Amino acid sequence: MTDRLVMSIDASNALGAFLRDRRVKLDPVAFGFKVGRRRTPGLRREEVAQRSNISPTWYTWLEQGRGGAPSADVLDRIATGLMLTEPEREHLFILGLGRPPEARYRRADEVTPRLQRVLDAMPNSPAIIKTATWDVVAWNKAAAVVLTDYSKLAREQRNILRIMFSNARVRAAQEDWRSVARFVVAAFRADAARAGAGAEIAHLVDELSRISPEFEALWRDNDVAGQSEGLKRIRHPELGLIELEFSNFAVDGRPELGLLVYNPASAETAERIKALVAASTP
Repeated sequence: MTDRLVMSIDASNALGAFLRDRRVKLDPVAFGFKVGRRRTPGLRREEVAQRSNISPTWYTWLEQGRGGAPSADVLDRIATGLMLTEPEREHLFILGLGRPPEARYRRADEVTPRLQRVLDAMPNSPAIIKTATWDVVAWNKAAAVVLTDYSKLAREQRNILRIMFSNARVRAAQEDWRSVARFVVAAFRADAARAGAGAEIAHLVDELSRISPEFEALWRDNDVAGQSEGLKRIRHPELGLIELEFSNFAVDGRPELGLLVYNPASAETAERIKALVAASTP
């Protein structure tokens, strides 16, 4: 009877069940709490409330499914108090408010070796990993020889917009630079807004507006665009005119990152890229 009652409570109060499950899996010692004699494992409700800077009564009510829907601020505090991962935090908001939390930008400066191996597994397809503010944080050999050798740029210069509007070689490589530039600015605006990175891009926007009247005009237009896939034509100094089909992918578990892959649009282009990559490899 008791087990059936608990299952019924959990089914009707998914938020409380999730909070309770996260709470009992935490080690009190790791948080500086005395263990003493405890009837149940994990943190006590009042300890979670203390870490979350909310009322113990209010937290208890949340676990018990009482007191109405919590605010986003309360959920954010509890997520911090329970040290939830980003997927767990998102799940908490969906259970508590029926929606994911609002976007909050997280800076990313590097990728895991596993992600780098994903890039390297595409030897003839230029591929990069970029942040929501379009800083390039990883690339493969094909990207270095076909697009830009990012290793030769200072870290702060590895930004797609900065390269697009301040690098004469990259500009000359675009078959229709104005159309490409308009699309890039519109897609960048959408990405940055989606990630909640308005404050983080302010300096870059100011800088590019000063050095490029074209960027300033495009930014004032307030266009937004999606960039899931498309065709890119590049005039490469060694390969000549090539066509690449590009596709964007989300990086699971790393919402601040995106994978951009350029696949050769023809077998001939693939062979030319393959030969160039081989020739540039020591």
